[in-house]
Amino acid sequence: MSDRITGFVVAVLALAFFASASQLEQPFFADPLGPKAFPMVVAGVAMVAAILMIIKPDAEPNWPAFAVLGRIAIATLILVIYAYGLKPLGFLLPTALAAGAVSYQIDPKFSNAAKIGIGLSGGLFVIFKFGLGLSLFALPRWMMG
Repeated sequence: MSDRITGFVVAVLALAFFASASQLEQPFFADPLGPKAFPMVVAGVAMVAAILMIIKPDAEPNWPAFAVLGRIAIATLILVIYAYGLKPLGFLLPTALAAGAVSYQIDPKFSNAAKIGIGLSGGLFVIFKFGLGLSLFALPRWMMG
């Protein structure tokens, strides 16, 4: 039953995505396919997956215990707060806190979680800033002058 419900939800979202993609305007200078092609293909693939889930669902899954669902909810909340904290606080502090908090959810040892948070924060900053050339601020803008 859960696959059929998921399939129905995905089908509705795919239709909405397709409808919104059809509203994109054609720019003056564009590629031959235009901006509508890729989102429409994504919507089509999602619709095929949804139909397959509705027609041929898998066996009913074994859902995790309530405590595990609670930890997943906490991790999701941490990542939402992280997304809102990136712009005002810079990259390093929110990333270190979020990575450490999620790491603590996996293995509740504070020292390991702190090391992982700091390591991931610094490592990802170097990769994103210098390897990929993203314009990230390490610290809050007010501290950078």
